[in-house]
Amino acid sequence: MKYAILEISGTQMKVEEGKEITVNRIKANEGDIIELKNVLFIKDRDNFTFGKPYVDNAKVLAKVIKHFKGPKILVFKYKRKNNYRKRRGHRQYLTKLLVEKIEF
Repeated sequence: MKYAILEISGTQMKVEEGKEITVNRIKANEGDIIELKNVLFIKDRDNFTFGKPYVDNAKVLAKVIKHFKGPKILVFKYKRKNNYRKRRGHRQYLTKLLVEKIEF
């Protein structure tokens, strides 16, 4: 089993070939193939490769499937005895990627 640990827009994710991942919005068109070069760790069967902080000459090729908005998250502020209530909502812009190949 081959997998890698990536750093994408400030978050670390475990990715495998052929799997889909959801990340924060990436500036690319749907259908584009993008290179993700911030690879922290790669495991290929019994071989482990660690980066300092990134693995040299390693990249992950991923295809942009779609852009969408995530679920609504409600933020409710309340202070008792002061008649203070504030309700806000937020929907994060996300991108779904299909991991095609892990190269190193």
